[in-house]
Amino acid sequence: MNAQGCLQILRDVKDAAFATVDEQGLPQVRIIDVMLVENGKLYFCTARGKDFYAQLTRDNHVAVTAVNKEFQMVRLSGTAEKLTEQTCWIDRIFKENPSMNSVYPDESRYILEPFCISNANIEFFDLSREPIHRENFTIGNHKEQKKGYEISDSCIGCGKCKKICPQQCISAGKPFEIRQNHCLHCGLCVENCPAEAIRRRSV
Repeated sequence: MNAQGCLQILRDVKDAAFATVDEQGLPQVRIIDVMLVENGKLYFCTARGKDFYAQLTRDNHVAVTAVNKEFQMVRLSGTAEKLTEQTCWIDRIFKENPSMNSVYPDESRYILEPFCISNANIEFFDLSREPIHRENFTIGNHKEQKKGYEISDSCIGCGKCKKICPQQCISAGKPFEIRQNHCLHCGLCVENCPAEAIRRRSV
């Protein structure tokens, strides 16, 4: 898997959950169509009268997530940029997504504004494999966000974390090591470490 493959999953699913925050800082989520994916970028649109548009233009941070029929989940967190050449982009979107013509017929399509996500952190999470598999990617100049847990040098080598890990993704060593690509991020090892040697990974 790579970043473009993750974006393509979002395009193939098409109806993805897009999250923003409102003027009170409260989370808002809605289903938005992923209209185009190309050259490491994701494109979508929304109408100027919608709350979603107001939230994007006030604070362009957005999170997107979807899961396909193979139980592969993609989660994207980044920034959305409103595109110039609005009519050109909207015409392109309608050409690639002809069903939009029945929703916004004729000239009404130009109430829509096109947006592009070109800087983001992407998480890929595959529940169809045993053990589960996850990977992280970035697009644009977005800084990688390290998530999950790691075991510090305070590890006493008792092996308790290894025994209780649901995915058996902890290997013995000095210190013990979490195989990040198979970790659920559940925190069970943290709660049961007698030496408090397991901590969240830092950026």
